[in-house]
Amino acid sequence: MSLVLSAVMAGSALAQSFSSVEERMTEAEFKAAGLDKLTPEELARLNAFIAAETGKVASTLPAATPAVDNRGFHTQTGPDGAIFSSISGEFRGWDKGTRVKLDNGQVWEVTDSTARLRVRLTDPKVTIEPGAFGAWFLKVEGYNSRAGVKRIK
Repeated sequence: MSLVLSAVMAGSALAQSFSSVEERMTEAEFKAAGLDKLTPEELARLNAFIAAETGKVASTLPAATPAVDNRGFHTQTGPDGAIFSSISGEFRGWDKGTRVKLDNGQVWEVTDSTARLRVRLTDPKVTIEPGAFGAWFLKVEGYNSRAGVKRIK
């Protein structure tokens, strides 16, 4: 019995994410593979081996990286769609150099020297749309005005 216990202990680090052969297979699959003929010790060793191998494979995989939203930054593939977000708090409009922080964490700066908007809004919804030649334009919902912008962050 100590052999079974030691085999189980060897795989205990992966026990939370590892499911045994018996759990993975239906009873019919288990019998068809001949695994029902194994002694409890042999079955425990098999499960410990699979757990160890699974751990080796998992440790060699690269860590998952969160998707990065690069829209608005210079890319060779060009813009890839509008951005819909909002600005938290009070918003008073823009002129050249105004930086706008969106609720999605992006920061955009107005680059258009002729665009001006004077408003006093709270939590306005905004759209940033791609234009020709990599240009981007900021629009506030409900207003027929837009400004050329570039992404800072």
